Amino acid sequence: MILNYSLYKIYQKEKCPFSEAEYSHFKFGDIRYAEKFASELFNGFIEQYADLVLSQPEIILLPSPYYSIPTASNFLCTYFKKNLNHFLFRNGKNACIETKIHRKQTYIEDYGNLDFENRMKLISNDTYYIDQQFINDKFCIFLDDIKITGSHERTVNKILNQFNVKGKFFFIYFAELANKNIHPNIENHYNYFALNSSKDIIRVMNKSTFRFNTRIVKYILGMNERDFETIVNNIPSHIKQELSSLAISNNYHQIQAYQPNIHKLNYKKLCQLTYKKEKEEQLVLQDLPLV
Repeated sequence: MILNYSLYKIYQKEKCPFSEAEYSHFKFGDIRYAEKFASELFNGFIEQYADLVLSQPEIILLPSPYYSIPTASNFLCTYFKKNLNHFLFRNGKNACIETKIHRKQTYIEDYGNLDFENRMKLISNDTYYIDQQFINDKFCIFLDDIKITGSHERTVNKILNQFNVKGKFFFIYFAELANKNIHPNIENHYNYFALNSSKDIIRVMNKSTFRFNTRIVKYILGMNERDFETIVNNIPSHIKQELSSLAISNNYHQIQAYQPNIHKLNYKKLCQLTYKKEKEEQLVLQDLPLV
Protein backbone atom coordinates (compact mmCIF):
# COMPACT_ATOMS: atom_id res chain seq x y z
CA MET A 1 0.00 0.00 0.00
CA ILE A 2 1.35 3.43 -0.97
CA LEU A 3 -0.35 6.65 0.20
CA ASN A 4 0.46 10.33 -0.26
CA TYR A 5 -0.35 13.49 1.66
CA SER A 6 0.78 17.09 1.24
CA LEU A 7 -0.38 20.01 3.37
CA TYR A 8 -0.07 22.72 0.71
CA LYS A 9 -0.64 22.41 -3.04
CA ILE A 10 1.09 24.85 -5.40
CA TYR A 11 -1.13 25.66 -8.38
CA GLN A 12 0.10 29.14 -9.36
CA LYS A 13 3.66 30.37 -9.74
CA GLU A 14 2.72 33.85 -8.51
CA LYS A 15 0.64 32.66 -5.56
CA CYS A 16 2.42 30.60 -2.92
CA PRO A 17 0.18 28.99 -0.26
CA PHE A 18 2.87 29.25 2.45
CA SER A 19 5.33 31.94 3.52
CA GLU A 20 8.21 31.94 1.04
CA ALA A 21 10.41 33.91 3.45
CA GLU A 22 9.85 31.43 6.28
CA TYR A 23 10.48 28.50 3.96
CA SER A 24 13.74 30.06 2.78
CA HIS A 25 14.94 30.51 6.36
CA PHE A 26 13.92 26.93 7.12
CA LYS A 27 15.99 25.60 4.19
CA PHE A 28 19.05 27.49 5.44
CA GLY A 29 18.95 26.22 8.99
CA ASP A 30 16.52 28.25 11.11
CA ILE A 31 14.82 25.47 13.05
CA ARG A 32 12.08 27.80 14.35
CA TYR A 33 10.36 27.27 11.05
CA ALA A 34 11.07 23.53 11.04
CA GLU A 35 9.12 23.38 14.30
CA LYS A 36 6.33 25.61 12.98
CA PHE A 37 5.98 23.75 9.68
CA ALA A 38 6.05 20.38 11.43
CA SER A 39 3.20 21.40 13.72
CA GLU A 40 1.12 22.62 10.76
CA LEU A 41 1.91 19.50 8.76
CA PHE A 42 1.07 17.12 11.59
CA ASN A 43 -2.23 18.84 12.39
CA GLY A 44 -3.33 18.68 8.76
CA PHE A 45 -2.21 15.07 8.37
CA ILE A 46 -3.73 13.69 11.57
CA GLU A 47 -7.05 15.41 10.90
CA GLN A 48 -7.47 13.11 7.90
CA TYR A 49 -5.62 9.99 8.98
CA ALA A 50 -5.99 9.66 12.76
CA ASP A 51 -7.86 6.37 12.54
CA LEU A 52 -5.31 4.87 10.15
CA VAL A 53 -2.40 5.92 12.38
CA LEU A 54 -4.02 4.59 15.56
CA SER A 55 -4.74 1.23 13.91
CA GLN A 56 -1.02 0.55 13.35
CA PRO A 57 0.83 -1.70 15.84
CA GLU A 58 4.13 -0.01 14.98
CA ILE A 59 5.09 3.14 13.08
CA ILE A 60 8.48 3.80 11.48
CA LEU A 61 9.38 7.41 10.59
CA LEU A 62 12.03 8.20 7.99
CA PRO A 63 13.31 11.63 6.85
CA SER A 64 14.82 12.17 3.41
CA PRO A 65 18.05 10.20 2.85
CA TYR A 66 21.35 11.72 3.99
CA TYR A 67 24.92 10.64 4.75
CA SER A 68 26.36 12.52 7.73
CA ILE A 69 24.91 16.04 7.61
CA PRO A 70 21.12 16.13 8.11
CA THR A 71 18.93 17.78 5.48
CA ALA A 72 16.52 20.58 6.39
CA SER A 73 13.69 18.06 6.17
CA ASN A 74 15.40 16.00 8.86
CA PHE A 75 14.67 18.80 11.35
CA LEU A 76 11.10 18.92 10.05
CA CYS A 77 10.95 15.18 10.74
CA THR A 78 12.28 15.67 14.30
CA TYR A 79 9.46 18.03 15.23
CA PHE A 80 6.86 15.99 13.35
CA LYS A 81 7.96 13.01 15.44
CA LYS A 82 7.48 15.05 18.62
CA ASN A 83 3.89 15.89 17.62
CA LEU A 84 3.17 12.33 16.52
CA ASN A 85 4.50 10.80 19.73
CA HIS A 86 2.39 13.11 21.91
CA PHE A 87 -0.65 12.10 19.86
CA LEU A 88 0.18 8.41 20.27
CA PHE A 89 0.76 8.90 24.00
CA ARG A 90 -2.62 10.56 24.45
CA ASN A 91 -4.22 7.57 22.76
CA GLY A 92 -2.35 4.93 24.75
CA LYS A 93 -0.12 3.83 21.85
CA ASN A 94 3.61 3.14 21.60
CA ALA A 95 5.82 5.93 20.33
CA CYS A 96 6.99 5.82 16.72
CA ILE A 97 10.52 4.72 15.84
CA GLU A 98 12.80 6.88 13.72
CA THR A 99 15.36 5.42 11.33
CA LYS A 100 17.04 6.60 8.13
CA ILE A 101 17.99 5.77 4.59
CA HIS A 102 21.77 6.06 4.38
CA ARG A 103 23.03 7.98 1.39
CA LYS A 104 26.45 8.57 -0.09
CA GLN A 105 26.14 11.83 -1.99
CA THR A 106 28.63 12.74 -4.69
CA TYR A 107 27.37 15.82 -6.52
CA ILE A 108 27.63 19.59 -5.98
CA GLU A 109 24.95 20.74 -8.45
CA ASP A 110 22.00 22.73 -7.12
CA TYR A 111 19.24 20.13 -7.15
CA GLY A 112 16.43 22.69 -6.84
CA ASN A 113 17.28 24.22 -10.20
CA LEU A 114 16.89 21.01 -12.23
CA ASP A 115 14.00 19.38 -14.08
CA PHE A 116 12.80 15.83 -13.40
CA GLU A 117 15.07 14.11 -15.94
CA ASN A 118 18.23 15.81 -14.68
CA ARG A 119 17.29 15.24 -11.05
CA MET A 120 16.94 11.53 -11.70
CA LYS A 121 20.27 11.43 -13.57
CA LEU A 122 21.95 13.21 -10.68
CA ILE A 123 20.66 11.04 -7.85
CA SER A 124 20.94 7.80 -9.80
CA ASN A 125 24.70 7.90 -9.15
CA ASP A 126 24.19 8.00 -5.37
CA THR A 127 24.53 4.91 -3.19
CA TYR A 128 21.76 4.10 -0.70
CA TYR A 129 21.29 1.63 2.12
CA ILE A 130 18.25 0.79 4.23
CA ASP A 131 17.85 -1.80 6.99
CA GLN A 132 15.39 -4.09 5.26
CA GLN A 133 14.86 -6.36 8.27
CA PHE A 134 14.08 -3.44 10.57
CA ILE A 135 11.31 -1.86 8.49
CA ASN A 136 9.90 -4.85 6.61
CA ASP A 137 6.12 -5.30 6.95
CA LYS A 138 5.85 -2.07 8.98
CA PHE A 139 3.82 1.11 8.55
CA CYS A 140 6.47 3.51 7.26
CA ILE A 141 6.12 7.30 7.01
CA PHE A 142 8.59 8.93 4.59
CA LEU A 143 8.67 12.64 5.31
CA ASP A 144 10.07 15.43 3.13
CA ASP A 145 9.58 19.18 2.94
CA ILE A 146 8.47 19.58 -0.67
CA LYS A 147 7.51 17.42 -3.64
CA ILE A 148 8.39 19.07 -6.93
CA THR A 149 8.93 16.37 -9.57
CA GLY A 150 8.47 13.25 -7.46
CA SER A 151 12.09 12.17 -8.01
CA HIS A 152 12.63 11.74 -4.25
CA GLU A 153 9.60 9.48 -3.94
CA ARG A 154 10.57 7.48 -7.01
CA THR A 155 14.07 7.01 -5.63
CA VAL A 156 12.75 5.81 -2.26
CA ASN A 157 10.42 3.35 -3.98
CA LYS A 158 13.35 2.11 -6.06
CA ILE A 159 15.36 1.55 -2.86
CA LEU A 160 12.46 -0.30 -1.25
CA ASN A 161 12.16 -2.55 -4.30
CA GLN A 162 15.92 -3.07 -4.44
CA PHE A 163 15.99 -4.29 -0.83
CA ASN A 164 12.68 -6.15 -1.28
CA VAL A 165 10.98 -4.22 1.52
CA LYS A 166 7.27 -4.90 2.00
CA GLY A 167 4.78 -2.93 4.05
CA LYS A 168 2.55 0.14 4.12
CA PHE A 169 4.29 3.27 2.85
CA PHE A 170 3.03 6.80 3.43
CA PHE A 171 4.80 9.73 1.73
CA ILE A 172 4.12 13.02 3.53
CA TYR A 173 5.14 16.50 2.33
CA PHE A 174 4.80 20.00 3.68
CA ALA A 175 4.10 21.24 0.13
CA GLU A 176 3.66 19.84 -3.36
CA LEU A 177 3.88 21.30 -6.85
CA ALA A 178 0.45 20.31 -8.16
CA ASN A 179 0.66 22.26 -11.43
CA LYS A 180 3.14 20.36 -13.61
CA ASN A 181 3.20 23.23 -16.12
CA ILE A 182 5.31 25.19 -13.64
CA HIS A 183 9.03 24.56 -14.14
CA PRO A 184 10.66 22.62 -11.27
CA ASN A 185 13.22 25.40 -10.75
CA ILE A 186 10.50 27.18 -8.75
CA GLU A 187 12.00 25.19 -5.88
CA ASN A 188 15.06 27.44 -5.97
CA HIS A 189 12.80 30.48 -5.92
CA TYR A 190 11.50 29.23 -2.57
CA ASN A 191 14.93 28.15 -1.33
CA TYR A 192 16.61 31.51 -1.93
CA PHE A 193 13.61 33.80 -1.52
CA ALA A 194 14.91 35.56 1.61
CA LEU A 195 18.56 34.49 1.61
CA ASN A 196 20.70 35.31 -1.38
CA SER A 197 23.75 37.10 0.00
CA SER A 198 26.54 36.48 2.51
CA LYS A 199 24.99 39.05 4.85
CA ASP A 200 21.70 37.14 4.85
CA ILE A 201 23.54 33.91 5.65
CA ILE A 202 25.52 35.51 8.48
CA ARG A 203 22.32 36.85 10.04
CA VAL A 204 20.78 33.37 10.11
CA MET A 205 23.94 31.64 11.35
CA ASN A 206 24.25 34.00 14.31
CA LYS A 207 20.79 33.13 15.61
CA SER A 208 20.37 30.78 18.56
CA THR A 209 17.88 28.79 16.45
CA PHE A 210 20.43 28.01 13.73
CA ARG A 211 21.46 24.43 12.95
CA PHE A 212 23.64 23.27 10.08
CA ASN A 213 22.09 21.22 7.30
CA THR A 214 23.41 19.87 4.03
CA ARG A 215 22.22 22.82 1.98
CA ILE A 216 23.97 25.57 3.92
CA VAL A 217 27.21 23.60 4.28
CA LYS A 218 27.39 23.06 0.51
CA TYR A 219 26.37 26.67 -0.14
CA ILE A 220 29.20 28.05 2.01
CA LEU A 221 31.84 25.66 0.71
CA GLY A 222 30.90 26.58 -2.86
CA MET A 223 31.21 30.33 -2.31
CA ASN A 224 33.78 32.51 -4.03
CA GLU A 225 36.79 33.58 -1.95
CA ARG A 226 35.44 37.00 -1.01
CA ASP A 227 32.03 35.80 0.19
CA PHE A 228 33.55 32.85 2.00
CA GLU A 229 35.93 35.14 3.89
CA THR A 230 33.02 37.41 4.78
CA ILE A 231 31.12 34.46 6.24
CA VAL A 232 33.93 32.96 8.33
CA ASN A 233 35.03 36.34 9.65
CA ASN A 234 31.55 37.11 10.97
CA ILE A 235 30.50 33.92 12.74
CA PRO A 236 31.63 32.56 16.15
CA SER A 237 34.64 30.23 16.31
CA HIS A 238 32.58 27.27 17.51
CA ILE A 239 30.34 27.61 14.44
CA LYS A 240 33.41 27.62 12.20
CA GLN A 241 34.73 24.51 13.93
CA GLU A 242 31.39 22.77 13.49
CA LEU A 243 31.32 23.70 9.81
CA SER A 244 34.78 22.21 9.35
CA SER A 245 33.89 18.99 11.19
CA LEU A 246 30.66 18.51 9.27
CA ALA A 247 32.32 19.13 5.91
CA ILE A 248 34.93 16.49 6.65
CA SER A 249 32.35 14.04 8.01
CA ASN A 250 30.49 14.21 4.70
CA ASN A 251 33.73 13.74 2.72
CA TYR A 252 33.41 17.14 1.11
CA HIS A 253 37.19 17.51 1.42
CA GLN A 254 37.34 14.88 -1.34
CA ILE A 255 35.38 17.07 -3.73
CA GLN A 256 37.70 19.33 -5.71
CA ALA A 257 35.30 22.30 -5.90
CA TYR A 258 35.04 22.44 -2.10
CA GLN A 259 38.69 21.86 -1.23
CA PRO A 260 39.92 25.49 -1.36
CA ASN A 261 37.40 26.73 1.21
CA ILE A 262 37.79 23.65 3.45
CA HIS A 263 41.55 24.14 3.46
CA LYS A 264 41.16 27.83 4.27
CA LEU A 265 38.79 26.98 7.08
CA ASN A 266 41.19 24.46 8.61
CA TYR A 267 44.23 26.68 8.01
CA LYS A 268 42.56 29.45 10.02
CA LYS A 269 41.77 26.92 12.76
CA LEU A 270 45.40 25.69 12.77
CA CYS A 271 46.73 29.24 12.95
CA GLN A 272 44.45 30.02 15.89
CA LEU A 273 45.60 26.90 17.75
CA THR A 274 49.28 27.67 17.03
CA TYR A 275 48.86 31.26 18.23
CA LYS A 276 47.15 30.05 21.41
CA LYS A 277 49.92 27.53 22.08
CA GLU A 278 52.64 30.12 21.52
CA LYS A 279 50.94 32.57 23.90
CA GLU A 280 50.66 29.85 26.56
CA GLU A 281 54.35 29.00 26.16
CA GLN A 282 55.25 32.69 26.54
CA LEU A 283 53.25 32.90 29.75
CA VAL A 284 54.98 29.80 31.13
CA LEU A 285 58.38 31.27 30.34
CA GLN A 286 57.46 34.53 32.07
CA ASP A 287 56.48 32.60 35.20
CA LEU A 288 59.72 30.60 35.41
CA PRO A 289 61.96 31.68 38.34
CA LEU A 290 65.24 33.38 37.56
CA VAL A 291 68.33 31.21 38.24
